[in-house]
Amino acid sequence: MEAAAGMEAAAGTAPQTRTEAAAGRAPQTRTSEPRALGVNTWVWVSPLRGPQLSELAIRAKRFGFEVLELPIESPGDWDPGFAAEVLAAEGMSARIVGAMGPGRDLLEDSARADTQDYLRHCVDMAARLGSPTVAGPFYARTGRVWRMDAEERRRSVGVLREALRPVADHAAELGVGLAVEPLNRYETSVINTVEQALDALDPLLGRGVGLALDSYHLNIEERSPAAAIRTAGEHLLAVQVCGSDRGPVGVDHTDWEAFFDALDDVSYTGALTVESFTADNATIAVAASIWRPLASSQDELARTSADYLHELQRRRHAEQTGNQATNEGPNQAKEPPR
Repeated sequence: MEAAAGMEAAAGTAPQTRTEAAAGRAPQTRTSEPRALGVNTWVWVSPLRGPQLSELAIRAKRFGFEVLELPIESPGDWDPGFAAEVLAAEGMSARIVGAMGPGRDLLEDSARADTQDYLRHCVDMAARLGSPTVAGPFYARTGRVWRMDAEERRRSVGVLREALRPVADHAAELGVGLAVEPLNRYETSVINTVEQALDALDPLLGRGVGLALDSYHLNIEERSPAAAIRTAGEHLLAVQVCGSDRGPVGVDHTDWEAFFDALDDVSYTGALTVESFTADNATIAVAASIWRPLASSQDELARTSADYLHELQRRRHAEQTGNQATNEGPNQAKEPPR
């Protein structure tokens, strides 16, 4: 292998990245059960407050969602006991996401300890509500961008690894996965791609740490979102989806068939949660650059996404199981469930 790599270098051909290698893999026979669908309360409100939980859970369930993704912008915004009661009443489950707002940054000495405490709090909330993951861009304040040369990036990665390690240990003890999310280049300088995430988090992967991937950021930063998903592979812990413009899923230019093929290939069985934002909240509109309505209403954004994803998964599952039965032959095809 080393000799082959040397020959490539001598010939002037750069070795393949993980993502390029993933793009060239042969497709597998795909069969998958439809994944649970969720929606982030950021679609409607920011910050989430306790009294809003019941209304939003009822609304999300009516639109066909089974999971409510709950952001923790500030500890104490909502009560986990009340949230558990509301979700149980609707037959829903929770996913927890963190927010790296002002004052939260693992790369800044003055903010590191408080940020670690905040992330431990998020992990505790996830454990209490039965969320298998806490997802978010857990490295620097969202929106902080600066130029880094190779040496500064190397130092930053070293600081990040050491800062995340105690949080990852705490998450592993509680059985919660810390799902670190790459963001696009306009929101961070630290981790933009799956390749960068795997390199930066390498010593921690599989030890309470994995990746959260958002279709919006993949669309901006990855040459092939599907190949990036395959590159994440077994380390993919959480997936968020939205239209390529942060609007509804399914009325955009994303190749959702390829996206789902990749999820099947890496055997991702977790929830798919719709994450978008409202332009009505000044704080989050600036943070997420939401300058115009992305649908006729926020309800329509959620409903359209749920309808499209349910139908896409239903059709894919029917096609996959039908093809499997055809390949098995008439004597081997399983009787359909009653």
